[in-house]
Amino acid sequence: MNVSLSEKIPNNVNLSSDRKLQKALEAWLPNYIDWWRAMGPEGFQEDQIYLRTAISVEKGGWAHFDYVKMPDYRWGIFLAPPSGDNKIGFGDHLGKDVWATVPGEYRKELRRIIVTQADTEPASVEQQRLLGQTAPSLYDLRNLFQVNVEEGRHLWAMVYLLHSYFGRDGREEAEDLLIRRSGHTDSPRILEAFNKPILDWLAFFCFTMFMDRDGKYQLYALAESAFDPLARSTQFMITEEAHHMFVGDTGLQRVIRRTAELMKESPAENVRSRGGIPLDIIQKYINEWFTATLDLFGGDDSSNAATYFAQGLKGRYKESSSKRYLNHTAMDEIYSMDIPNSKGQMSSHEIPMRRAMNTVLQDAYIEDCEKSLTRWNKTLGDCGLSDQLTLPSRRFNRLQGVYSNHRFDMHGDLVSEEQWKKIRPDALPTTEDYEYVQSVMIPVLGPGKFANWIAPPKRGINSQALDFEYVRFERKN
Repeated sequence: MNVSLSEKIPNNVNLSSDRKLQKALEAWLPNYIDWWRAMGPEGFQEDQIYLRTAISVEKGGWAHFDYVKMPDYRWGIFLAPPSGDNKIGFGDHLGKDVWATVPGEYRKELRRIIVTQADTEPASVEQQRLLGQTAPSLYDLRNLFQVNVEEGRHLWAMVYLLHSYFGRDGREEAEDLLIRRSGHTDSPRILEAFNKPILDWLAFFCFTMFMDRDGKYQLYALAESAFDPLARSTQFMITEEAHHMFVGDTGLQRVIRRTAELMKESPAENVRSRGGIPLDIIQKYINEWFTATLDLFGGDDSSNAATYFAQGLKGRYKESSSKRYLNHTAMDEIYSMDIPNSKGQMSSHEIPMRRAMNTVLQDAYIEDCEKSLTRWNKTLGDCGLSDQLTLPSRRFNRLQGVYSNHRFDMHGDLVSEEQWKKIRPDALPTTEDYEYVQSVMIPVLGPGKFANWIAPPKRGINSQALDFEYVRFERKN
């Protein structure tokens, strides 16, 4: 598992021993770099960024920091070392040996899982490509770029699997990953949430808080996969996803803290007059991105989820290590959920546990999100405010699943279309809200300086000072 740093594609999978695979990936590399330069962070490709970049797969090597131009980032750290636990931990194949190759009968399903995961990685880079132009600080600019390059590395990890295990089909899928574009009319990204534009930093913090948290739970589910190369490829991705969530969680907390400070300093004034972001707008952004993320989990009652679990392709969150699951086959178990019936009323509905696997994963995700809300509300309380931020009901504003064809208020109660129209402006961002937030997105790129609408972090990156030169510009900004 040593990292070959001198190769055209630095990697830890002994790529040079497989000339056909090496040649295929080296042919994909220039197309990837062309995509990165066209669709990656606009205007910062030649700047030196203080990034975490791997020099080995050990803990210290993975946490190596140095200045690097983003197109020169090391993309090719593909697989974690074998865990030693080589038995399948769930489903119909429980207890059997994990697979080193793709079983022919599951080839289609595995390819679909990998392609869908892979497609989210370049999509997020595309969604965020213009944010650097309005960064609130060098610290935040650097964090944006760290997220971007790691999403690029996640793409490489999935492309490695496609090239290595799926032959011509895999190579074609890898090419398509560079053709689709977030928000494109004719060739959009696979999942609708990854076609949403991210035009301001409040949306970026919500994205990394909520959508990257979905990524955490999807990756943990894939880390249980009986297909060992997929399970091992997710380990580094999970490590990086933790930083993305940190960026979103602490970013939102800093916005909330600054808003609270402005409210405390001038209680008679509207926060807008001080250039801050009002709590009601923050709440609306939370509502929007939290509910969009819930849709990423897939159908609440899903035959695909049941199939993936039965086949051993995708498990539950920490299936093997958590004590919350007593039955790793999930046979003869049920899951109860309240859904609308034919009379327009909510009623309890029972489904086989295997068909509820997306919802089970969603349960763990919601529980995790609630911990962040508790921390944010403590920030408000520490500033002497009684205001509280909340998560909306999982039924609210859903576009996928059993709740998608119905209207619910923030508490999860059924409402009419007329009632929904009255509720919506107070529950989700309006055009005016977006325009106001974008109006305060004025770049602040002096060392140690921060935009007025966000509080500084408690500490810098890698124990550096807040006024550290996190980005060295090749041109004047």
